[in-house]
Amino acid sequence: MNTQTVYDFSSHSLSGAAVDLAQYRGKVLLIVNTASKCGFTPQYEGLEAVYRQFRERGVEVLGFPCNQFGGQEPGDAAAIGTFCEKNYGVTFPLFAKIDVNGDNADPLYQYLKHAAPGLLGSEAIKWNFTKFLIRKNGTVYKRYAPQTKPEELIEDINTLLAE
Repeated sequence: MNTQTVYDFSSHSLSGAAVDLAQYRGKVLLIVNTASKCGFTPQYEGLEAVYRQFRERGVEVLGFPCNQFGGQEPGDAAAIGTFCEKNYGVTFPLFAKIDVNGDNADPLYQYLKHAAPGLLGSEAIKWNFTKFLIRKNGTVYKRYAPQTKPEELIEDINTLLAE
């Protein structure tokens, strides 16, 4: 049995600082791969709304920019941060740009994909704004398709907060 959780991983913030995901222990997490030039980019607004609605109750939204889908996240860390803040008022944590698929896939995403495969059992992330909801114990609750709007996760978030 795999006893790994998201708390076993670390990443880097958009500013380059090391971030141990264990700091989010006991919180419900919504982890999403993001992009600034995608048809789903307006979901930043919904992600921020969910973050503002639930952060006081122990929910964190973690955004991981990725340039693997149509080159839709071409900017550097500064450009990504400025874009998200200026256009969508993003205050939730954004991390350094990563790969989510392939040989260089970030270890966190390798874990997420294995723990919650997508449609027909495929582990690959299909596009930007694929979402993973994480229980307070650090295990994956569910994977959501890019077209699933953040507000559609509210019922599941409430379920996890009640656990």
